[in-house]
Amino acid sequence: MRRLNRKQTLKVVKEMDAFPKVPESYVQTSTSGATVSILSFVLIGILVLSELIYYSETNMKYEYNVDTELESKLKINIDVTVAMKCESLGADVLDLTGNSISTQGSIKEDSVLFDMTPQQRRWQRMVKTVKSSLDKEKALQHLLFKTGFSSKPTAAPVSSGHQKNTPAANACRFHGTIEVNKVAGNFHITAGRSIPHPRGHAHLSAGINTKVYKSPSGNMLVVITSEEQHYNFSHRIDHLSFGDPVRGIINPLDGEEKLTQSTMQMFQYFIQIVPTRVNTRQAQADTGQFAVTERERVINHDSGSHGVAGIFFKYDLTSIMVKVTEERQPFSQLLIRLCGIVGGIFATSGMLHGLVGFLVDTWMTRVRGREEQFSNHMPTPTHLPSQDIPLQQLDREFPEQESPLAVNLISADR
Repeated sequence: MRRLNRKQTLKVVKEMDAFPKVPESYVQTSTSGATVSILSFVLIGILVLSELIYYSETNMKYEYNVDTELESKLKINIDVTVAMKCESLGADVLDLTGNSISTQGSIKEDSVLFDMTPQQRRWQRMVKTVKSSLDKEKALQHLLFKTGFSSKPTAAPVSSGHQKNTPAANACRFHGTIEVNKVAGNFHITAGRSIPHPRGHAHLSAGINTKVYKSPSGNMLVVITSEEQHYNFSHRIDHLSFGDPVRGIINPLDGEEKLTQSTMQMFQYFIQIVPTRVNTRQAQADTGQFAVTERERVINHDSGSHGVAGIFFKYDLTSIMVKVTEERQPFSQLLIRLCGIVGGIFATSGMLHGLVGFLVDTWMTRVRGREEQFSNHMPTPTHLPSQDIPLQQLDREFPEQESPLAVNLISADR
């Protein structure tokens, strides 16, 4: 009884087979079918290889959210060289709340040569070439995020002139990282060291005169100077970034160089920072991308151009945070695409082969039909009668002509 039930069950299961097997005696191979099969295999191999290459690559996903981390700190990474000696310059940060943050201990000052070495010149040209390409082709930034690009504060090559206490040094290099409050402010390099002052922010420059000016952020800036002012604020920005240094981000001011012949020149950089959280194979960090607007002018109080000579980086932050994530295609999606390629090509090639075969058979059938129709309308040759016909009857039927029999006889004699 169990064997009977088992056989019935197997029979039912066999009847549900959606892939019936065709006996080999019913299968007929052909040259055209073999050609289509070879082409199908080649096409499948090419498409499968392209899918594997596409699977090995990654995509960059961008998300935009409101920045809620207002209590966190903001890092300013800087590497600037000014064409003046370090004892004549001072650098610090003044934020929107009026707090002055000293750079002592966080920003290093090295006496260096302002002229660049050939290696530094090549690095500067390379950075400018990449930035100009980014302006023309925005998709290049995706490639930089994937492959990584050295964009650290010390990315510029350091020459032998960047050693401290060099006798021929004619410039000062400010480099390092300083943490500030996550509010608008300005980082500036100007003449003299910063000192506390009851009327605002002050810089002391070996002086006998005291002048009060308003800084670009709106705070009072007091500068104590001497009568003779011979300043040269020509500078080179090897690196300026905000947040954690991240490979793959090209900063707008990297590699910039400003030269001036004026002794009272003000350089202003108005920077708009977009907080960015990067999560790629190259880096995982909280950084900041930014756009910058530049302005420079000569300070001349007699003509109404007031201010303080120096280099000012005025920055502000947006309320939107950008999240950059590097994603890979799921493995399940790869399997689905491969199955679709193999099944689709086999099904399509089979239908095309059947359609072409049907058209060829139809055309050959019409050609054979025309040939048979043409052969049926061909005239048949005249046969001689099989019975004996008297010569008198032939003479009556052909009075003026030779009889066919006579013609045939003559031809035979000849």
